[in-house]
Amino acid sequence: MLVISGTLVLAFGTAIFILPFELVAGGVSGIALILDRLLPFEFLTIDIIVTVITWLLFFMGLLFLGKDFAMKTFISSVIYPIALSLFLKLVDPAVLDGFFCLAQSGYADLSLILAASVGGVFVGAGCAITFLGGGSTGGVDIVAFTICRFSKKLKSSVVIFAIDALTVLLGMFIIGDLVLTLLGILSALIAAIVVDKVFLGTSRAFIANIITEKYSEINAEIIEKLERTTTVFDAKGGFTGKERKVLMLSFTMSQYADLISIVNRHDKKAFVTIHSAHEVNGEGWTW
Repeated sequence: MLVISGTLVLAFGTAIFILPFELVAGGVSGIALILDRLLPFEFLTIDIIVTVITWLLFFMGLLFLGKDFAMKTFISSVIYPIALSLFLKLVDPAVLDGFFCLAQSGYADLSLILAASVGGVFVGAGCAITFLGGGSTGGVDIVAFTICRFSKKLKSSVVIFAIDALTVLLGMFIIGDLVLTLLGILSALIAAIVVDKVFLGTSRAFIANIITEKYSEINAEIIEKLERTTTVFDAKGGFTGKERKVLMLSFTMSQYADLISIVNRHDKKAFVTIHSAHEVNGEGWTW
């Protein structure tokens, strides 16, 4: 439900605030706006272009990144294009007396600034809610992860930034409006801040305690896949009196969904508690 809700929020923000004003803020919507300007085919509407890009990227992820990663993006890949098409109809001046048609509002340039700001909030909140549900919005992240898979020296965050920056630069030259470009960058920055606040709160690190009988398998995969080490200690159930092993580890936002997947894959009955870390010092964090 979190993945579905997050995807709907993302689609609403993109359809109502980003696309009508041609704000190139990176991502699939930015690429779609550029292609919409370049391709001379009238039947290729913006929502069709988004659908094609979304599914091409989904199959790229399935081919190069594997079934596990593809399943994280599957729900969003299905719902996002459909929801975007439906929400785009709300922008029509004839629908609801033009309530959502900000582009033709009587507030002139203020509508554009509000669209960039509020659109960034909706996009960021939608992504964050999807992450909390253990899913992924896919998009250009799939391209970045694929590139990093074949070039181990590159960091995915750097590649994602490079793709988004290139998209914004192309948008600036093709759409030919510096103001729209700057507002697109502003919208992307707001979205990033909202993701950070909604998903992370005030912390950039988490601590997990995992009580499980499959501790050795989970421990091995955490070390291999997340490249994080753990502390293993003995515990006794207060009610059952049974001896158990507890895994404790520190991890980052980007590893949240992967950790939950690892635990569920080995032991669906595992008892997991996760809380924010005020500060983490040591190897792999501060040095």
